Amino acid sequence: MIKVSVVVPVYNAGPYLERSAPSLLHQSLGPDAYEVVYVNDGSTDGSAERLERLASKYAHVRVIHQENSGWPGRPRNVGVREARGEYVQFVDQDDELTPGALDRLYRMAVRNGSDIVMGRTIGTMQGPHSLYKRDVERCSVEDMPLMESLTPHKMFRRAFLLEHGIEFPEGRVRLEDQLFMARAYVRAKTVSILGSHPCYVWNRREDGGNNSAGATTPEVYYGHLRSVVEAIREGTDPGPLQDFLLRRSYRVELLRPVTEPRVLQRTGADLERHFDVVRGMALECYPPGVREGLPALTRLRATLLEEGRLDSLVELARRVRAVRPQVTVDGMRWRDGRLLVSATIGMLRPDGRPLTLVERHGRLLMDPELLDGIEGAEDWEVPHPLAYARGELLVHDTGRDLWWFPDADMSPRTEPLGGGRHRVVVSGETAVDPRTLSTEPCLRDGTYEVWAYGQLLGVGRRPRFAASNGFAPALPPALVGSPPRAATTAWTGPGGQLRLLVGRPPGPGAHRRVMWQAAAHPLVRRGGGALVRRLPSQLRRPVRRLVRQATTWTSPG
Repeated sequence: MIKVSVVVPVYNAGPYLERSAPSLLHQSLGPDAYEVVYVNDGSTDGSAERLERLASKYAHVRVIHQENSGWPGRPRNVGVREARGEYVQFVDQDDELTPGALDRLYRMAVRNGSDIVMGRTIGTMQGPHSLYKRDVERCSVEDMPLMESLTPHKMFRRAFLLEHGIEFPEGRVRLEDQLFMARAYVRAKTVSILGSHPCYVWNRREDGGNNSAGATTPEVYYGHLRSVVEAIREGTDPGPLQDFLLRRSYRVELLRPVTEPRVLQRTGADLERHFDVVRGMALECYPPGVREGLPALTRLRATLLEEGRLDSLVELARRVRAVRPQVTVDGMRWRDGRLLVSATIGMLRPDGRPLTLVERHGRLLMDPELLDGIEGAEDWEVPHPLAYARGELLVHDTGRDLWWFPDADMSPRTEPLGGGRHRVVVSGETAVDPRTLSTEPCLRDGTYEVWAYGQLLGVGRRPRFAASNGFAPALPPALVGSPPRAATTAWTGPGGQLRLLVGRPPGPGAHRRVMWQAAAHPLVRRGGGALVRRLPSQLRRPVRRLVRQATTWTSPG
């Protein structure tokens, strides 16, 4: 029985085929349980011959040749029709799968009877994505923001795709992935998310060949976006769910030309052309409930767009571009092998004062000083100040470029500042547990940077989590995991960013452990260099060795 068919559209892939193929051909699922279906879309660079050599060497590889169609849609559709697997996994010709990806995804699919299984995506074209914070066995578009992930690099039940006639548009169609995913999401009864294990490696080619580049007009691009909107409206009834699903394309695609930095980069007729196209689409394609559910400043942009106020949008973008995050370290301690970090995230205006809400006659108004002089933005009311407000800390594995989301209890609130002024902040405690953060028994040896993310009043920022107001808690190192690893905190790097350093602990002996803990302590490290240089030569070397053990970013365990 073929459990999974990996469908790979190929066009002039050249040496990238050899880079990608090993990860597809040697999956832990086993060659008798899956197949790799390459669909050659009329390549002219020798890719066809490369594929035939793979097929002659590996029994679970099949190659289908066709005339060039100009885009990945038709090869993917052909691959689905010709596939023999119960599930289909789409992979681009430049990308890779992690060794156990198919096995893990398939087991989750069978366990839940899933129509779609979303595996965590990593790589040079993928940043952190909150959808993959943790595993979700069963969900749908009604209870998860699935529309935030519109790439097709996922596993689909083949019968589900065939039953509903879900196909990619064929030919040179922009946003073809979004159209396919929109059709699939609104029809899927069960979607599963494998967030605890990286599955798909999305690689950026050195030559930029995997980007959907090429000039296009706003009329063409947004004409294709209309098809995505129509697919959502066809698959849902008017109301809150439909508004929720449409909100993503309004916020991300439609408002992009009138939001910084794009609206500040275009000028003259080019800017006006984009403005006219997106305004027409906003008025024609989106129900009023879509705009009304947006956070404060995003909703203001939508209103200015629909009212035709281009100059106001440009000025608003100039001011919001200068809004910066404010991260306050409230406390930090080790407890039961977990690093507990308390923090508050807020936003500051360009003048360095908090971005505020002002209470007037029982209404909360968006910061009047930020909006002063912007036509159409006067007395902008914020009836739901905590809408879409969220914050979190992220941990970045710098060695493997992986992002992890530790368990957090951070919640938004309004904080009075006096005189009827309030600010919106997100605060709370995050537990960074080296034993459970990744898929391994403990984090690998290396350096892990801590970042913050805040989304407040429609402004999103991801700053480094750094010492604030000179407050940088100095903690002794901790031993975590089994076998034990040494975990040390350090405020270092750009801006004094918090880093977690994981490495091997010192060998046995109480004196070595005391020396290691002293050498690893941040206060000792700051002045330790001068002290070490004054030591006798016979002591200098062993002390430096202990410092290197404690300072994992210098010499990982």
